[in-house]
Amino acid sequence: MNGTNVSDAILERLAAELPALTPEARKAAAYVLENPRDVGVSTVREIAQALGVKPNTVVRMARQVGFDGYEDFRTPFRDAIRRGETDFPDRARWLQDIRKSGDLGGLFADMVSDTLRNVEETFASVTPDALEAAAIAIWNARNVFVLGVGINNSNARNFTYLATTGMKQIHAIPRAGSTPVDDLAWADGRDVLIAITCKPYRAEVVEAVQIAREQGLTIVSLSDSLASPILHNVAHGFTVSVDTPQFFPSSVSIIALLETLLSFVVAVASDEIPDRVATFHKRRHQLGLYHQDP
Repeated sequence: MNGTNVSDAILERLAAELPALTPEARKAAAYVLENPRDVGVSTVREIAQALGVKPNTVVRMARQVGFDGYEDFRTPFRDAIRRGETDFPDRARWLQDIRKSGDLGGLFADMVSDTLRNVEETFASVTPDALEAAAIAIWNARNVFVLGVGINNSNARNFTYLATTGMKQIHAIPRAGSTPVDDLAWADGRDVLIAITCKPYRAEVVEAVQIAREQGLTIVSLSDSLASPILHNVAHGFTVSVDTPQFFPSSVSIIALLETLLSFVVAVASDEIPDRVATFHKRRHQLGLYHQDP
């Protein structure tokens, strides 16, 4: 919950009461759930101003979940900041407690530990300069092809979906009924291929990267080892950690790195992508695609 742990009980109570709140109070409650750290450092007027509601709305929200008023509601959040409890918990002690929690506690602890370590190890091997260079190549490309098969097909399509809110010429491949090689048939040095595969390396991804090299594309590769065949002789290569105690490789670090790469693309694109994203979401709101409280 955004780093606040001593106030979890209050946030959980607030989440449970959410459906019963009035629409305006629900709006205030949703803000608290999404921004718990702000509560401890903000007055009732500041919270109301951020929401665009009257201060009495915030006070009513606090009373509807059992507090005398906003100050009473805010006290636990302010105390958490004072005691320094908004930081991440001590990981070793936390994982030990999880491991003792039951028959599946050990599995849960292993999954949590590997997930955190995968993200840490992945970003420890990446520099902002490397991400910026890849982002500039992506933004300046005529076409960007994002290739993943198997589990990485969904990762590639997720990245493409997010990018299409601000980018026009980005394509997830293979397209339906096609192959990666066919999709790259007319690509050349003006284009970028983002390729993703981890052990055991998928043959069609390795083949597509080889063809992309021959055709002069700029290649951005994500794989789990420096020995990976898709990291050889590419302009931008990133290693990701995907260890897990389960039979499937983890996608957490891949998704995290792709999201970070996309944020760099937005950053190097100046105002162009933000303007497109604003237009994209304005149209969606106009079409009624987003739920609105009555």
